[in-house]
Formats: sequence, structure tokens, C-alpha cells
Amino acid sequence: MTLHADPHLALVRPVQPLTPEGCQECLMLGSPWVHLRLCLTCGHVGCCDSSPNKHARKHAAAVAHPIVQSFQPGEDWRWCFVHEAFV
Repeated sequence: MTLHADPHLALVRPVQPLTPEGCQECLMLGSPWVHLRLCLTCGHVGCCDSSPNKHARKHAAAVAHPIVQSFQPGEDWRWCFVHEAFV
């Protein structure tokens, strides 16, 4: 995994997951998800790009919060949606 020096890292904050039980939107819709991503600016929990609704990416685009971290147990990586790169 190649890490990318990303100017969007300045948007990373200490966050608590808003919906630790799952994707915020999928929970409201009753929709399934594959994996979860945690927004490192506001704590939004959204589903990954392999999920039917891709809520993490939609959240990043809608509110300009580009950096997410995997919210899967045992995974420890961050991704920037703007640069499509690990950070």
C-alpha cells in the first residue's frame, strides 16, 4: 500500500462514529451493506463502494469530507476520495 501525502489530511478530526451499528443511510432505508467507512471529519458511518448504495462516497461528495477510514474490525487504513489514494 502506497501512502499519499494529501492536503485533505488537514480535515481529519478526532471523531466518534455517529452510527456505530452500521451505515447511517442504509439503517434508515433497511438496505444491506458490504463494508463500512468512517468519515474522519464528522464521524458519519457509510457503506463502501462495493455496497449497493455507496453512501460513504456520496457523503464525501455532498459535504466535502474526503478522508475515510475503514470501519471494519482488524483493518487500519485511510482513503481520500478526491485523490483516489491511501493516505
